[in-house]
Amino acid sequence: MTTDLARRIDQGTGREPAKIVLKGGRFFDLVTGELVTSDIAICGETIVGTCGSYTGRQEIDISGLTVVPGFIDTHLHIESSLVTPHEFDRCVLPYGVTTAICDPHEIANVLGTEGIRFFLESAERTIMDIRVQLSSCVPATHLETSGASLPIETLLPFRDHPKVIGLAEFMNFPGVIHKDPVCMAKLEAFQDGHIDGHAPLLRGLDLNGYLSARIRTDHECTSAEEALEKIRKGMHILVREGSVSKDLHALLPILTERLSPFLALCTDDRNPLDIAEEGHLDYMIREAIRNGVEPLAVYRAASISAARAFGLRDRGLVAPGWRADLVIIDSLESCRAAHVFSAGRRVDAALFATREAVAPVGLESVKAGRVAAADFGVPYREEETSVIGVLPGKIITEHRRYRLPADGNRTGLDLGRDIIKVAVIERHGINGNHANGFVQGFGLKKGAIASTVGHDSHNICVVGVNEDDMATAANRLGEIGGGFVVVEDGKVTGEIALPVAGLMSLEPYESVRDTLHHLRQAAFALGATLQEPFLQLAFLPLPVIPHLKISDRGMVDVDKFELIG
Repeated sequence: MTTDLARRIDQGTGREPAKIVLKGGRFFDLVTGELVTSDIAICGETIVGTCGSYTGRQEIDISGLTVVPGFIDTHLHIESSLVTPHEFDRCVLPYGVTTAICDPHEIANVLGTEGIRFFLESAERTIMDIRVQLSSCVPATHLETSGASLPIETLLPFRDHPKVIGLAEFMNFPGVIHKDPVCMAKLEAFQDGHIDGHAPLLRGLDLNGYLSARIRTDHECTSAEEALEKIRKGMHILVREGSVSKDLHALLPILTERLSPFLALCTDDRNPLDIAEEGHLDYMIREAIRNGVEPLAVYRAASISAARAFGLRDRGLVAPGWRADLVIIDSLESCRAAHVFSAGRRVDAALFATREAVAPVGLESVKAGRVAAADFGVPYREEETSVIGVLPGKIITEHRRYRLPADGNRTGLDLGRDIIKVAVIERHGINGNHANGFVQGFGLKKGAIASTVGHDSHNICVVGVNEDDMATAANRLGEIGGGFVVVEDGKVTGEIALPVAGLMSLEPYESVRDTLHHLRQAAFALGATLQEPFLQLAFLPLPVIPHLKISDRGMVDVDKFELIG
């Protein structure tokens, strides 16, 4: 009987026709940096021939096109794309992203192990190779109410699942440095596996202590200086450019051929509207090259370097014996995908139609009680009031202090300085907590916007100028099972339902994309000045920790407050 191995050898040697041969094009050799004119022979999931001439049972003419390895998104939360894993697969794979390494941290904070099982079951059925990191920080903090808790005992049953790589981003870096027992138990259990990092602004000896726990990656670098220190200390830096966090341009100086073995790309995260307008990892590649980065450096970061960082040793090169994840593009500079192959399968609508569906979970996750305008009042104090300062394009916020006007016996808004109300409402049915405060930077002049996407515990977050509108927006979220809502003068002017754990839509990604466009316009009509008001809103509920010294050697900026999501 002919085995798969024997068949690969026979087709690679040319003794029998290959299953598929790509003819007339060239491929980008990520070892030498050369563009090599050659046929590419594929048998099953595997490339079996390059640098030669082949015949195939199916021959595809790619004259004038260039083949590169499939792209790997090394850190994302698929939930933050607002679509299910199946729709994410259908949305992103045509852009050349053949592997996605996700942390289901968002759904895990709402549903616990049920959310992780949903992702693993989905990953077994998608065309794209979705790999799962086990969420390390659920809850992310004791300062907010999460819907679940995942101690190490709940994670160990998933450790040996074939889709699991290791432990997801370890956000609690103070817990690592101070040897918190819960952190230590998780780190000990994964000492022989992969542990993702999350250490924004962490430097010096405290960084050394963090890395001594065998944490290997970081996607939170926001400056080239920070990234270089971490590279020198053995970290693999995941250069990030998403819908909210945009660090690519700041990190362009490290995107060099010399450093490329220690770099990868990630989105962390992009929604369907941004993908339609700009692209996904292909956008990062185009933008990097446009700004002077050598193509060899960024294509390595997008594929082979990323694969090696996460132990995916079967992919990342166009070479015999490697997984046939291939992107056929018009040119290295424009990076527009004409064809995509995932594990040797040509990606098209017929291929997506072969997938088995996965039943949605968490369809009744919004359990908050109804609220009224009076619930959003803040008692007046003569001293300065703390205000969250939003930084456009960043998930880092600033702790600002202002004297705000009195509105009777309550603290009023200051629209002249763009200071409005913000509230977080517990929605998991655990304690009914409700907290009010102030935020600066949204630009709203009227109305309110609200969300059940609220990192990391995903309670209801609402910002607004009018307390009646804030109540209407928050209550509407309960009626639609979660999502985003815009309210003006008591009327809902835009909404998207995200009934899967209050995080993801049941609709096709095209519908989500179009609805997001309408939502943006509704928010802009309120005066919103942020490019991504809903995604920036999603990071406001997260409790913040000041970058105070966590030892006598730590790097400090007491005016920066870091969102630990």
